[in-house]
Amino acid sequence: MWQDYIITLSVIAFSYALIPQIYQGFKKKKGFITIQTSLITSLGMYALTYVYFTLNLYFSTIMVFITGTLWLILFIQKIIYK
Repeated sequence: MWQDYIITLSVIAFSYALIPQIYQGFKKKKGFITIQTSLITSLGMYALTYVYFTLNLYFSTIMVFITGTLWLILFIQKIIYK
């Protein structure tokens, strides 16, 4: 169970770090992250969501899903704000 807590805390920090990036993207109407980086990272996060779920690491599952969604937002910003 301790692994779930450590993974969750780490992913919370990663998610928190993405929030200013997303905010700046909306504010300046510009996609700052490359398409390749954001797409591969979001897909990887969703794959980790499945893995953590199968390991019954539910807190990690939720946080990695949220982080994957934040990376997906960055991907969408890059496509929309050219």
